[in-house]
Amino acid sequence: MNTHEWHGGARYVGGKVETAVGDAVDSRDWQVDGIVDQVAGAAENLYGRAQSVAEDAIDATPHLAAKGREAVTDAADRAAEAARHGKRVVARGLDEQPVLLAAIAAAAGGYALAWLIHGQRD
Repeated sequence: MNTHEWHGGARYVGGKVETAVGDAVDSRDWQVDGIVDQVAGAAENLYGRAQSVAEDAIDATPHLAAKGREAVTDAADRAAEAARHGKRVVARGLDEQPVLLAAIAAAAGGYALAWLIHGQRD
């Protein structure tokens, strides 16, 4: 849980209390302020959740990219070996495992997205 999630949740609860107090004392201003705080708190909490998910994706991406790189390298090595021996082979490993291909594409896309979001372009 990051600070945006925590702060948004606290503001949401505070808005609930403020709305309840406004209902009890029949104050339209308190009711409106409470609803505004609830909406703002929920939005900030949602932003914090999205930020946490993005950070988790960024943390997981290098591992997935390395795994995809290994799979592509293995396929390229098999193709090069087959070419050296004059055999005709159509990316045997990648055709047999379409899920692996999808995982490689997802990892590459995730890595690119994380690279754009994170902002560190070394």
